[in-house]
Amino acid sequence: MGKPIFIGGTSSHAGKSWMVTAICAWLRRRGLRVAPFKAQNMSNNSYPCRAGGEIGRAQAAQAWACGLDPEPAMNPILLKPNSDGGSQVVVHGKVWKTLPARAYYEHFDYLLQEVLQAYGNLASRFDVVVMEGAGSVTELNLRQFDLVNLGLAARLSAPWLLVADIERGGVFASVIGTVGLLTPEERGLMRAFAVNKFRGDLSLFEGGKRILEERTGCPCLGVFPYANGIALDDEDSLSIPDAPAVSAMPVGQRCAILRFPRISNTTDFRLLKCASWITVPAGQHFDFIFLPGTKNTMADLEWLREQGLAEWILDEHRRGATVVGVCGGFQMLGESIGDPYAMESNSTEFAGLGLLPIRTVLQREKTTRVVQAKTPGGHAFSGYEIHLGETTQLCSDPVPFALLEDGTHDGLRADRVIGTYLHGALEDTGVLAELGIIAAPADLMPFSSLANWFAPYGKDFEEFFL
Repeated sequence: MGKPIFIGGTSSHAGKSWMVTAICAWLRRRGLRVAPFKAQNMSNNSYPCRAGGEIGRAQAAQAWACGLDPEPAMNPILLKPNSDGGSQVVVHGKVWKTLPARAYYEHFDYLLQEVLQAYGNLASRFDVVVMEGAGSVTELNLRQFDLVNLGLAARLSAPWLLVADIERGGVFASVIGTVGLLTPEERGLMRAFAVNKFRGDLSLFEGGKRILEERTGCPCLGVFPYANGIALDDEDSLSIPDAPAVSAMPVGQRCAILRFPRISNTTDFRLLKCASWITVPAGQHFDFIFLPGTKNTMADLEWLREQGLAEWILDEHRRGATVVGVCGGFQMLGESIGDPYAMESNSTEFAGLGLLPIRTVLQREKTTRVVQAKTPGGHAFSGYEIHLGETTQLCSDPVPFALLEDGTHDGLRADRVIGTYLHGALEDTGVLAELGIIAAPADLMPFSSLANWFAPYGKDFEEFFL
């Protein structure tokens, strides 16, 4: 069986996903067969596996760092929030149930067995399984229901690394406090801690490193520098700016992206660095308005109207803006959205924005697949679909967004209105160029650079963990 290594954090966004991806890339470079594993992830940024099902987008990137195709075993439980207190629960890549938080914990015994089964699957095929935790490793009130943090690491006797984020401040309290809350078994498995996202002269923290080692009785793997110029997939929407940014784009390139309450796959817009994320009608005018995917199209369409954004979009379109909808945003642009099986609401049908001649009906089964496509201009690109709806076009001679490799069409183009089911399309500079948007290409999965970033600490990592 492969060796487990667990990477936990003092908090959310401490850099666990980043660290796991870097370790995977570095271990692969050393010639080891390595796979990522996150037992339970909460994110609406997901990716379809070629063999079927979906997993968190961050785990997909980690799989690519290992030179692997993503598979459901790498993220056996994916929670996709679709209301203030509930989530769609995806188990082994397929929708299992939609549950409120308290009801989810009632299924702990069943879900734990599914997690252990998935881990065993990977451990039987790989030399090392790099496990990622979720949030803080010391959520005391949830310890009895722990599927993903130190409860799992203890079950698997996995040595582990604690990652802390120095950029947000409070690194001494977070590291020392976390270690102070560990059980004797958890502390016995802890091998080291890492201070992440340090800006400036690393030598200035030598004293801080020594204090942390003395107070915790644990060695520091390293003080990792903030890596400018290396960008990875966002695990969730928390990295979206809280307030609208002032657009630096010139006239003709001004872009707005709607920040739905239940937004999904925010990675679609990672090349639009200067776009404004908005939640209320803006006082400035835009050339492009993007409606992203959403985990609950019906609820976010209602939110759109409550915020006054529906009429604002129509006004901006009349002024000359191009409106682009992806997945759930595409569905919103149509005449109506039906929900006969109550997948998202108790209403059987919602009126759409009426900008595209389409009608969507939500189905019981989700479509998840990776596709190859071409734009009308002949540009080839990769995309992926994750959606419940089936969309019917109501026009006799539609102009598609793209032609798929199986000969079918995706999406629709009309008078300055574009809709597509293809996540990832707008991550391609050639696709953006055909839409009239200029975006500089970005090295978004620089696994060799990540391996180099981690390499100076590799000798100590081998000593502590291998």
